[in-house]
Amino acid sequence: MAFTDELIAFLDQKMIARLATIDDAGYPHVVPLWYLRDGDDLVIMSDRETRKVHNARARAKGAIQIGGDPGAGQSGYLFQGDLVVEDDPDHFWTAAITRRYETKARADQLLEEWKDDDTVIIRLKVRKTVRVY
Repeated sequence: MAFTDELIAFLDQKMIARLATIDDAGYPHVVPLWYLRDGDDLVIMSDRETRKVHNARARAKGAIQIGGDPGAGQSGYLFQGDLVVEDDPDHFWTAAITRRYETKARADQLLEEWKDDDTVIIRLKVRKTVRVY
């Protein structure tokens, strides 16, 4: 699915996203996180052993909701699609996402702390977009 110019401008803002996966019992597991747009995909970072990574590997359908918070005066979007877990061996995506949200000094500090972490990314290949208010 190709993002419109309006969606690209929206996604390129620094906002907190919420990733929804489905756990082993069939319940939604929703977590707040940072994200980055990569073309028409949404990319998040995670330690390999987290619940969200487990869920994404076990059930590759998920959603990311961004914006639309009450009182924020701005609508938001729900992005539904297929989740793909990918290695991030050189921490390329981890660095890109961290630098998007943090100052250079803070990003450098965090990346130094995380340099030996087993980091992966979860890529949402967007299939459907729904505007939410």
